[in-house]
Amino acid sequence: MKYLRLALIAYLACSSSAWAADRESHARIQDVALAYAQAQTRTLPGKIRIKVEDIDRRTVLPACARLTAFLPSGSVLLGKTSIGVSCNENEPGEFRRSQKPGWSIFVQADIKVTVDMLVASRPLAQNTVLSASDFRLQNGELGQPGILIDPQQAIGKTLRFPIGAGQVLRQDMLRAPYVVIQGKTTSVRVKDTGFYVSATGQALNNGAEGQNVQVRMYSGQVVIGTAAADGSVEVHPL
Repeated sequence: MKYLRLALIAYLACSSSAWAADRESHARIQDVALAYAQAQTRTLPGKIRIKVEDIDRRTVLPACARLTAFLPSGSVLLGKTSIGVSCNENEPGEFRRSQKPGWSIFVQADIKVTVDMLVASRPLAQNTVLSASDFRLQNGELGQPGILIDPQQAIGKTLRFPIGAGQVLRQDMLRAPYVVIQGKTTSVRVKDTGFYVSATGQALNNGAEGQNVQVRMYSGQVVIGTAAADGSVEVHPL
């Protein structure tokens, strides 16, 4: 009986080891997800902290020789997010009968980026053209993409809507200053190979540099051109 018990224990130990060898290590999956997050956030400013959450112990996946991390659609590598890890050991063009089944898993991660960001130093009205005195730098955690961290990103830009003191500045709050003003007389330049024509007309909409502007010429014709830095509109014939 004693020898039978020992043999049974040895058999169970071997079976357990074989089973463990046939399943993918959660730690390895987490390492792949962490390495991906580190590589993708390497160029971000400030202090970056990445924590990959543990995978549910009940999750069992076949062992895989080649793991690849990816960012799921709709996810961003900021705050609480998901990182995908997939297994696909099949080489491109491999014969179908020899293909091995693949799998994918989504690993939860928390990515914190601490940086000096721009915040309004006082209440600011809509259409305020920002200067250096309108904001200050404040250390904090990036909660979403588009937060401004460089004063040059804000100086000279115009607020789309009013904001309160201490509010964090984002790219979507600002627009480039208009160089063409609706209702004002503007110069229209038509350039083509071999000729150049200049005339004036009335701008039908506001436009920042590089934006499309409609201009009604004094003949009544409406042309569409691109706003230039000097306030003129350049039209390129078809």
